[in-house]
Amino acid sequence: MRIIKLSLLLISICMGQSALAQDKPNIVLVFMDNFGWGEPGFNGGGIIRGAETPRLDGLAAQGLRLTNFNVEVQCTPSRSALMTGRYAIRSGNGTVPLGEGVYGLVQWEVTMAEMLSEAGYVTGMYGKWHLGRTEGRFPTDQGFDEWYGIPNTTDESVYTSLEGFAESGFAEPFVLESKRGSTPKKAQAYNLDYRPLIDRELTNRAISFMERQAKTDKPFFVYLPYTATHFPTMPHPDFVGKSGKGSWGDLLMQIDSYVGELLDTVDELGIADETIFIFTADNGPEALGSGETSITVETAIHGTAGPWRSSLFTGYEGALRVPFAVRWPGKIEAGGVSDEIVHAMDLFPTLARIAGGDVPDDRVIDGVDMSGFFLGQQEESGRDGFVVYMGNDIFGVKWGDWKIHFKEQSEWNGVLREYTMPRVYNLINDPQEHENVIFPHTWVLRGGLPQLEEHAASLKEYPPVPTGTPDPYKPPY
Repeated sequence: MRIIKLSLLLISICMGQSALAQDKPNIVLVFMDNFGWGEPGFNGGGIIRGAETPRLDGLAAQGLRLTNFNVEVQCTPSRSALMTGRYAIRSGNGTVPLGEGVYGLVQWEVTMAEMLSEAGYVTGMYGKWHLGRTEGRFPTDQGFDEWYGIPNTTDESVYTSLEGFAESGFAEPFVLESKRGSTPKKAQAYNLDYRPLIDRELTNRAISFMERQAKTDKPFFVYLPYTATHFPTMPHPDFVGKSGKGSWGDLLMQIDSYVGELLDTVDELGIADETIFIFTADNGPEALGSGETSITVETAIHGTAGPWRSSLFTGYEGALRVPFAVRWPGKIEAGGVSDEIVHAMDLFPTLARIAGGDVPDDRVIDGVDMSGFFLGQQEESGRDGFVVYMGNDIFGVKWGDWKIHFKEQSEWNGVLREYTMPRVYNLINDPQEHENVIFPHTWVLRGGLPQLEEHAASLKEYPPVPTGTPDPYKPPY
């Protein structure tokens, strides 16, 4: 009898631990850099871009694929929105920093990592931050237990190879490493020698982190913002020439392989059912052109946004829409596809709800809780649109199948056009956003503009953090 009771007790404990693990799923978030909607095979790319992407396609098939997942259109704003659940304009990070000085998230902002840490998660980040490069602004100051990566942009890997940089007096760029509460240390010079190698190291460290944490009783959060598809695009030596289709095909093979390794690690550790795995990107593709330069590397690739117009640094769909696939076996139904509007800032409240985290109630949170939508409890996402920013300027409004443009910029360095009468596009009939149909569709303004009016009112009531604000910051409300 004692043996039976002991067995039942052990079964009860195991069931309790399993239920606890499912209540607090692990989270792996892969965040590509300048990776267009049309690149992976699951969005019609893959082989026509130089290489099949079987692991990415398998990930999408095993979970939910969103065809209308949106971001902000520059690196820093997009990362700010992801981390805070707020339009980047609110945190003072509406534009990519181009000069020196303080930028990034003030300590008052609550990041996704801080929210999950408070909910009991161990947090690790491996890759590009771009939300601060000064004391108090690094990832391990903002909720991450450990970090290895670059504070700013991959452009910096080129600096030491350029004429005049050695005489400029500026510091050589470095990859940094830190633990929570410590000052980041220089781990590796970030130059053209290390540029093609860094994503291999990021992958290795993310895998090591998962292997270590899987042995504990605490859930983990891995944030893996890769660098590979940002200028300069240089595949790892293991993949150079492998596709036979040039550097971009080689990079697609590399990305697919690394994501495959991450998925295999989750599966081999026996934690697949307890792990949410997300693959997405920060904004649409680069379109800088390619060619030989004085540093003898292909500087960039003409990326593709699939059927959508243009690239990053514009208000067009090509900048806003990026690939998105999420897997959570047993919770998110496999094979799902939706064209419902979702935004990167929605991931904060969504993951908070799933992980039992707290969403701040002392500030505006623009993200919408998508947990019911992701888990198949509702067909609609709960978001019918959002305000389209390019930097600190409002370029337009997206509403359902419609786009309203007040300003347009054809490409990242194109001519800016501002209209006295807004232009209206139907994204189903005109995905390239060329045919202005404001007449007779002026009714679209009645549907789309109220969200802009509400947004403007909230900015007045809750003023944004001024760009470059030092810590400590206290809101004026």
